[in-house]
Amino acid sequence: MAARLTLQDVTLRFGGVAVLREVGFEVEPGQVFGLVGPNGAGKTSLFNCISGHYRPGTGSIRIDGEEVLGSRPAQLVRHGLARTFQHPALQLRETVLENVMLGAHDRLPGGPLTWSLRLPYAVRAERKLREEALELLERNGLGWAANTRADELSHGLHKGVELCRALMMRPKLLLLDEPAAGLPHSEVEQLIETVRRLQREADVTIVIVEHHMGLIAALTDRVVVLDHGAKLLEGTAAEAQSDPRVIEAYIGREEADDAA
Repeated sequence: MAARLTLQDVTLRFGGVAVLREVGFEVEPGQVFGLVGPNGAGKTSLFNCISGHYRPGTGSIRIDGEEVLGSRPAQLVRHGLARTFQHPALQLRETVLENVMLGAHDRLPGGPLTWSLRLPYAVRAERKLREEALELLERNGLGWAANTRADELSHGLHKGVELCRALMMRPKLLLLDEPAAGLPHSEVEQLIETVRRLQREADVTIVIVEHHMGLIAALTDRVVVLDHGAKLLEGTAAEAQSDPRVIEAYIGREEADDAA
């Protein structure tokens, strides 16, 4: 069942610098929700707070009403949270299939000794997860690469493999961190279709951090715009793209970057 994500007054400081300032919003179960803003706005920092990599100084983060602020990433898996990263962290010397199966490591019975002894019930469980991973790769157009080592694939395919690995966790809440970064136009179109299919077929809430406004406009139900660590606007992608404050935030940041 898709999860509800609720943030309230989330504040994060690094030393004396406020990276996030009282950010709050709610994502309804089953929504595709966008988190956008100019470079340095705090988007990835907020993702890191939600996924347990950073601990905010104040505020509340709840999944289905249960407080998870301060939980470690491994603990958040039990709340149904899975995440991809802007730069995929795959086991490059392992096959695509082995990388995807890592997403379900917590569903293998016993421990390393059980697996090394190849006990019958462990072998059956591993076979079942292997079949599930292969089916997932097939559905996402990567079945042909199952036995290929990850280091033989392109950056764009790495992103697809990482998404499959996240889906092996059977998430209720899926965080996608700049999934279109570095992808050519044709692969962005394919990514849009993949996320649309997930929305149709999987019972999952999706939150996307992304600079590619075409992708955000095509996919999201609602967006939050951050600027300098604070919420600037919450609404539809169309409302964000036409809001003078958002336009000024983007143009002003681009001009500052150009001047530097």
